[in-house]
Amino acid sequence: MRLLGPVTLRLTERRVAVVGANGSGKSTLARLLNGLVLPSRGRVLVDGLDTDTDGPAVRRRVGFLLTDPAAQVVLPTPLEDVALSLRRRLPDARAREAEARAVLARFGLAHRADTPVQALSGGQRQLLALAGVLAVEPALLVADEPTTLLDLRWRRHVDALLEGLPQRVVQVTHDLAAAARADRVLVVDDGRIVFDGDAAEGVAHYRDVVCGVDG
Repeated sequence: MRLLGPVTLRLTERRVAVVGANGSGKSTLARLLNGLVLPSRGRVLVDGLDTDTDGPAVRRRVGFLLTDPAAQVVLPTPLEDVALSLRRRLPDARAREAEARAVLARFGLAHRADTPVQALSGGQRQLLALAGVLAVEPALLVADEPTTLLDLRWRRHVDALLEGLPQRVVQVTHDLAAAARADRVLVVDDGRIVFDGDAAEGVAHYRDVVCGVDG
């Protein structure tokens, strides 16, 4: 579903959470930030770059983490997959492998570098997807429901990693506890942004007004 109404936003905070019901338009909003979806009117600028006319440059600055790592991890082993992300920055194969191993180590996956991806747990696969995205050091990470398919333990682990990143993060999420820890919350409903502001107030607005849940 696309965003139906006009949207004017300036996102400067380090942590922005986007919440809303399925089909509300929040994932479309996320995809506008790196040019996966282009606006039918107006412009989307990322650090002054237009997603329509400067698409490749925008995508070099904006990493995108999907809900399902199976849609993002494409090669047989973690080492190969992260090395693929590094191919443009590091043309030398030995340097690329060394950097890929270092990236995997930062995410606690060094011991799984040569393990078939199919043998990894769901949480490990999402860590691998995140490692591949961050290997190229984007300035902004957009994460579209990155913990939806994870159990509680892995959800907490991935959330903690996202909160500790030096990059700016825009996270689409159904996890209201994670949203409440953001610097700013956007509530999307029926293609409109119906709340934009303080995280705790945004979560309360979503629960009480959009969902009609008391308490």
